[in-house]
Amino acid sequence: MKKISTAEATQIRNFAEQKLTIGLDLGDRSSWYCVLDETGRVRLEQRVSTTPKAMREGFGGMPRSQIALETGMHSPWVSRLLSELGHEVIVAHARNVRLIGESRKKDDRLDAQTLARLARIDPQLLSPVKHRSAKAQADLTVIRARAGLVRARTALVNTVRGLAKSYGERLRGCNARNMNPEKAEGLSPELQTALQPLLAAIESLSERICEYNQQIEQLAESRYPQVGLLKQVKGVGTLIALTFLLTLEDAYRFRKSRDVGCYLGLQPGRRNSGQSEPQMRISKEGGSLSANLAGAGSAAHSGTVWSGL
Repeated sequence: MKKISTAEATQIRNFAEQKLTIGLDLGDRSSWYCVLDETGRVRLEQRVSTTPKAMREGFGGMPRSQIALETGMHSPWVSRLLSELGHEVIVAHARNVRLIGESRKKDDRLDAQTLARLARIDPQLLSPVKHRSAKAQADLTVIRARAGLVRARTALVNTVRGLAKSYGERLRGCNARNMNPEKAEGLSPELQTALQPLLAAIESLSERICEYNQQIEQLAESRYPQVGLLKQVKGVGTLIALTFLLTLEDAYRFRKSRDVGCYLGLQPGRRNSGQSEPQMRISKEGGSLSANLAGAGSAAHSGTVWSGL
């Protein structure tokens, strides 16, 4: 990491009384940031390692500033850290910042400068979002880790069935939850030898998924009593209810219950131009878990359980 020189540190202290706007383009190993003063002049451009220690060293000594960064893998912890340092953090919706995402001059330094200039002009141009707390993120990670195992199991199940069919045989009377090496007993000897390790791996994944299911049940029972209210709706279980609660986290930040469906991407897209107003499909812009939240989202949308959240 390039350290801040004495001259640069002195420069920052000299305009400490000004309101600074900083654009931070996050990268996996290193990030670029651009500092603008009140007149929009670039006062400092520099690279910093994308680590908590480097971020504290780089931004801890700066006066309270407005810092804009895009959503991404590192944005949750970086935004929390910068807020703890006293800065005003704006997390831009990466999909909506077209000046960066669709730019033909893709450069980390220029992206940081663009973020800073947009934040200085009007932060609403960045379509700011609010990251969930560290506690909610940790609890939601349990659900996402389970989803990763389910995807891996599904891929292995499809592989086993495809290999058996290509050999002219089938695995009968089984589903993803009860696949084990015993299911290969009716197959030819050579196919059994090839598939038994895969079936054993599937069985192991199913056991780990069951452990996650128990952990999620305990988590819901001990920390989130609102899950019981959502489970009163037919078709909504612990997994969907807890995912719904952790995705929203703070229900009171929504002005009305109808806004929840929009937040989850359960609303039609819009393309109104002149006299044309076609009916569009739902946007599904709420993230990969939106489909699983449809049942819980409709329950909150109808108001049957929203008052108890």
